[in-house]
Amino acid sequence: MPRKTSIAVAAAVTAGLPLALTVPAWSHGYSTAPPSRSYLCGQGKVQNCGQVQWDPDGVEGPKGFPARGPADGKICAAADGRWAPLDDQRGGTGWPATKVTAGQNLSISWRFTAPHSTTSFRYFLTKDGWDTTRPITRDTLDLAPFITANLGGRQPSNPTVHSGALPQRQGRHILLAVWDIADTGNAFYQCIDVDFG
Repeated sequence: MPRKTSIAVAAAVTAGLPLALTVPAWSHGYSTAPPSRSYLCGQGKVQNCGQVQWDPDGVEGPKGFPARGPADGKICAAADGRWAPLDDQRGGTGWPATKVTAGQNLSISWRFTAPHSTTSFRYFLTKDGWDTTRPITRDTLDLAPFITANLGGRQPSNPTVHSGALPQRQGRHILLAVWDIADTGNAFYQCIDVDFG
C-alpha cells in the first residue's frame, strides 16, 4: 500500500475512534412502561446513574437466572460494574415507583435498539417483607415468574408489550424483568420500582 494511502487510512481510523468509543457497541433494549431504573436514568429523571444514563438499553449480563446469571446484590446491574448504580436502593425510597394494585392487569412495554432472537421474557416480584434498603437477592424474590412470554427464537416486535395480573403484595417492591436472548449467553435485566400502597 502506498505511503499516502496508509496515512489516509490511519487518519480516517483515528478520526472515527472517538465516535466509536462513545457509541455503545451492544445497545439493545429496555422497559419503558412502567419505567425501569435504566430508562429513568436515560431520560434524566434520576441523577447519579453513572454510565447507564448514556446507555440505558445495554444492561446485559449472563443468562440462566435464577439458577445462574448475576450474583445476588448485583441483579439490577446484571453483575456489570458499569451499571452498579442500578443496584443502589437509595435509602429504599429513592427511585420513582409506579403505583399499582394487587390483581391489576399490568402491561409492561419494551423498546429495542437492536432486537435479538429471543427465548423468553420473564417477570419476577420481590416478596412481601423484603428489606427495601438492600439490593435484591434471590431470597428476596419470588422465583416463579408471574408473567412468562416464550418467543421460541423469534425476534420481538418493536415496541413489544407483555401483560399479566399482579400478585398480592403491599408496599414498595421491585419487578425484575429478564429478557433471555436465544443466540448468545446473555440476558437483559431491568428493575422496575412499583408501589402497591
